Amino acid sequence: MAQNGNNRVGNNDNRILHNYFRSSSSYRVRIALNLKGLPYTYAAVHLNRNGGEQFQDPFKALNPQALVPVLSDGGLHISQSLAILEYLEEKYPEVPLLPKSIEDRAYVRQLGLAIACEIHPINNLRVLKYLTGPLGLPEEAKNQWTRHWINLGLEAIEAELARSPKRGRFCFGDTPTLADICLVPQMFNAARFGVDLSRYPTLSAIDAECNKLPAFQQAHPGKQVDSE
Repeated sequence: MAQNGNNRVGNNDNRILHNYFRSSSSYRVRIALNLKGLPYTYAAVHLNRNGGEQFQDPFKALNPQALVPVLSDGGLHISQSLAILEYLEEKYPEVPLLPKSIEDRAYVRQLGLAIACEIHPINNLRVLKYLTGPLGLPEEAKNQWTRHWINLGLEAIEAELARSPKRGRFCFGDTPTLADICLVPQMFNAARFGVDLSRYPTLSAIDAECNKLPAFQQAHPGKQVDSE
């Protein structure tokens, strides 16, 4: 596992993000750390090299699930990106990722979880490798599977946000929230698999607004030290 600085200035307080440049869940956490202005050390875990560095003993000691990301913060090791986002929100609340009211917080979580729990897991790398490995699906059938589930999820979120009076420049109002943090990596992933994003004008407009912000730009997979 390679470990590199991420060019953030200041003391990182021993904060380390073990992640992979193209991982959607890792991408979420990078955005959140950037939005909150929290420096960190970038520890690259390559999911395809050497049989998958996530399966090697040093990383599995951090996370027996063998999944990225893992945030190490002052000796605490947290896996699962949504758990990390909630932890960051509670420990470092100065730049909030959730709205003030309990009702609005539930709404933003609803949007984020619709992506993180309903779309992303079905096109996760280990699922796709199982399709083309033990199940023997050809590459195009795998890509068709991926596009089907992404489209099914994005159609619902597009419909929700297109009608929502809560939407502004972003999924909720004019400040990025947890919902945007989940949306942008999924839009990147959708484009990578050839999904026609013109079908989702509301989501595309929000994605474009997010990507005007340095916090999102710096978290982009192409900007990471392990990018290929």
